[in-house]
Amino acid sequence: MQFEELDLSYDILDALADMNFVDCTPIQEQAIPPLLEGHDLIGVAQTGTGKTAAYLLPVLSLLRDGDYPRDAINCVIMAPTRELAQQIDQAMEGFSYYLDDTSSVSVYGGNDGIRYEQEKRALSLGADVVIATPGRLISHLSLGNVDLSRVSFFILDEADRMLDMGFYDDIMQIVKHLPRKRQTIMFSATMPAKIVDLAKTILTDPVEVKIALNKPAEGIHQSAYVCYEAQKLPIIDHLFHERKPERVIIFVGKKIHTKDVAITLKRKGYNAEAMHSDLMQEQRDDVMYRFKTGQVDILVATDIVARGIDIDDIQLVINYDVPHDEEDYVHRIGRTARAGKDGRAITLVSEKDQPLFAAIERFLEKEVPKEPLPEELGEAPAYTERGERSRRNNHSRKRRGGGKHRGAKAQQSGKPQSDSLPQQRAQSQPQNSDGQPQTSNSKRRRRKKKE
Repeated sequence: MQFEELDLSYDILDALADMNFVDCTPIQEQAIPPLLEGHDLIGVAQTGTGKTAAYLLPVLSLLRDGDYPRDAINCVIMAPTRELAQQIDQAMEGFSYYLDDTSSVSVYGGNDGIRYEQEKRALSLGADVVIATPGRLISHLSLGNVDLSRVSFFILDEADRMLDMGFYDDIMQIVKHLPRKRQTIMFSATMPAKIVDLAKTILTDPVEVKIALNKPAEGIHQSAYVCYEAQKLPIIDHLFHERKPERVIIFVGKKIHTKDVAITLKRKGYNAEAMHSDLMQEQRDDVMYRFKTGQVDILVATDIVARGIDIDDIQLVINYDVPHDEEDYVHRIGRTARAGKDGRAITLVSEKDQPLFAAIERFLEKEVPKEPLPEELGEAPAYTERGERSRRNNHSRKRRGGGKHRGAKAQQSGKPQSDSLPQQRAQSQPQNSDGQPQTSNSKRRRRKKKE
């Protein structure tokens, strides 16, 4: 389906034409019509499917053609991180280019006092669309800087990520300030029980739209190392000795390990930086800038912070820890092999993570090739879908009788002892319609509306 076939405002269609957006993605085709009809909606779709446009386009179209108060906040969009809020704000600028009477403000932490005062002024004047992180909006609410009593649209983007980050209470506190009569829209990459419960609480008779999780791009060469936890850094060291690391992202499951991995790599002489939530926003912006400009070769990051990474020429992605669901795996390795290029994705699979990786292989409907460990690292644990549980049960049977002597040293089984690691409008025209539209510098002639 093409955007021209949807009942969108002509000003919106003009902006889409400027950005060379012609065909809808599946999530846009299924979500936009019911949203234009005023239904609540819950959409399940992964990052990169066009979900930002799926909710922004109908809401902006309704604001353009409807009778909404000009001195009130009409739409609130919640995002889990500053990076996602910025991406939504960029999308807003592109899609609303011809909507002269529609204003917006992005509200998120990590800024100085001047920025806070600018947010406060925009909120008090009644910006049509507010894009906010939960904590920052709560701060403005607690100080009486914002009135949400006339909000018509309430949108939660990446709702599952917000709940993972512990924002449930903040969301419910914000909901208390909203009118009962409103249109509520929720998008989530996954649909766990906690998302179902949240949807039942804040949505009314919602339309459900689910888009199947896409498989990774064919240009990604996937492989894995089955290893003990203490072998992970030596494996990375081996990889970097074989090929000089450039444009590498290492995804780590825990913030503390992110710091440790980056510190250890720096000690080994590699040009690496960590990206995690303990950094001040200025520090995070500086790390990202230096990585994007090639001043940093290796970025060690958590999933949450990585949502704001938008770089097309990543050469290698390393999963230091196996992600907990298929969506995160696809999202991580999808950072490489973009724009038709090839890329590599390597996952380090420890004993305890074997069941998680087996589930990912079942989703991929193929076995990811397992690379042999370098000889100097000793033996690797056996790979089974039961993973750590199987190893523990086997160890228990050996203790009850048979097997090696209880006092046998770890290195006799090939298991290593330890390692150093403790446990405004854009200037180009892209083709992606999810969250980062960038309009051309020349305006098209507007269509005349039909009488």
